[in-house]
Amino acid sequence: MNHQIEFVTLNDLVDSKHPYRKFVELINIDELCTKHLSKAQGKSNYKGYGINNIFKALLIQHLEDLSDRELARYLKENNVSKWFCQFRLTAITPDHTVFTRARKKIGANLLSKIFTEIRDNLKQQGYINEVFTFIDASHLISKSNLWQERDKAIARKYNKLNNSVLPKVAKDKQAKIGCKGKNKYWYGYKKHVSVDMQSGLINKVAVTPANKTDAKGMKHVLPSQGAIYADKGYCTQDAQQIASKKSCHLAAIKKNNMKDKNKDKDKFYSKMRSPYERVFSQTNHRVRYSGIAKNQFAIFMESIAFNLKRMAVLTTKSYYLS
Repeated sequence: MNHQIEFVTLNDLVDSKHPYRKFVELINIDELCTKHLSKAQGKSNYKGYGINNIFKALLIQHLEDLSDRELARYLKENNVSKWFCQFRLTAITPDHTVFTRARKKIGANLLSKIFTEIRDNLKQQGYINEVFTFIDASHLISKSNLWQERDKAIARKYNKLNNSVLPKVAKDKQAKIGCKGKNKYWYGYKKHVSVDMQSGLINKVAVTPANKTDAKGMKHVLPSQGAIYADKGYCTQDAQQIASKKSCHLAAIKKNNMKDKNKDKDKFYSKMRSPYERVFSQTNHRVRYSGIAKNQFAIFMESIAFNLKRMAVLTTKSYYLS
């Protein structure tokens, strides 16, 4: 009986039209990592894995919405992920503990430099022009259990569980109680995002405690120019002043009790905003981590993943997306 041996490479096992191939074409991730993450590499070898490989794995985590343990299994079982992260076909892939160490070592500051460089490259290519910008704030619910915080507050004889008391009893001391409207309360953070309305790409993103107003959070994500389409949370004098300082025109929907409300204009603003609101309303509103820095890191990675998927759509229709 004849036995045939066939030699294949990992590259042969990846479909020529797989979106990960397109992502590699769009952004030179290795070059960005080498440029910005040398400090994160340091003397640590992450159990024999380079920082470039681990960064790509963390990017896959947000492309596929995986936990650390799910990511470790995904890398072990999925050949495309091995190809993307440049692991050998027979290599032993990282366990979940490696990802925790890498996130801590990279941090939000280094990651912000990568996000900013990617965004600036998109601007140079004309995908982000900051003529019309969608701005919004959405709630992020903390992973803390407020029942435990309540019991601690009672034990210490605090009369109320509010934003003054919470840092004394809460596990996540940077999370706050936020409110939208009259009835919607949550404990955690706010995600502020600005989206270029020409391309649908995320321009800037920031995380603040939940009790920060939309207007105060807006200053972190304002474009350098153009018209800003915002909801009723931004129709304040503070928001108008912040926008004016950046030479931006604030096109915010007016509240119903305002004397100068123009229903036709506000209807137009709502129509302009609606495609982007539908997209961002579907994002996960529960955070995985405690603290602003860790959640800012996660939001940066989430935004890079979102922009990669969006760029794949903008640049070609021949690649299928999962």
